[in-house]
Amino acid sequence: MMPSDLFSVKGRIACVTGASSGLGRHAALTLARNGARVVAIARRAGELETLAAGAKGHVHPLPADLANPDAIADIAAAATQPFGAPDILINAAGVNLRQPADQVTRPGWDLTLTLNLSTPFFLAQALVPAMRERGWGRIVNFASLQSYRAFAAGIAYGASKGGVAQMTRAMAEAWSGSGITANALGPGFFRTELTAAVFADDTLAARNAGQTCIGRNGEPQDMDGPLLFLCSEASAYVTGQILMVDGGFTAK
Repeated sequence: MMPSDLFSVKGRIACVTGASSGLGRHAALTLARNGARVVAIARRAGELETLAAGAKGHVHPLPADLANPDAIADIAAAATQPFGAPDILINAAGVNLRQPADQVTRPGWDLTLTLNLSTPFFLAQALVPAMRERGWGRIVNFASLQSYRAFAAGIAYGASKGGVAQMTRAMAEAWSGSGITANALGPGFFRTELTAAVFADDTLAARNAGQTCIGRNGEPQDMDGPLLFLCSEASAYVTGQILMVDGGFTAK
């Protein structure tokens, strides 16, 4: 197989959550620009419409509240309507309320665990049967530095992302025998809405860059290669893995 075919997503159908901003939006655009048809899910309809308008028919906007557990079955069903049942699921939606441990509220904890951990599982569970029927599927979750490291004011977020790492391994155990790989991307410090508080402090942003092996923070395009790898035939024998895209932060 030629390298261009090995990493190809042309003709695939992808469902991307958190697609209105940040790395989720970038993932949706990357897949669309490489020939996939993408169902983009997020709460903010306006941002999704803007995304779709620039994607020449390759992106269908699906406004939905992924933090509502009762809506997941309907969201999954709606995601199959524009192009057919998805081959690829990108679970990029997430929230980080940054509440210190002594100030964590029950609503904040529940929201974080629901959106970051429960929704990715139950959305995958709903989409897996069609993947299993065709014998091919790719699930890409979003892990984090906090899947492995404790950060200040990150106990709820860290618990959810530690859970994502283990959930990814368990998804692989459950579903990879049917041709469905399950892996996760673990971004380092990228400038997104979720990390706006970090990048608002130039000193902190520079310190984070200095803690990587490469010596800089991430740019959105740094995710393109790892994403296409995990969504294509190139990763056919890779499953249950967390690929850290962090410039070597976790290597030190």
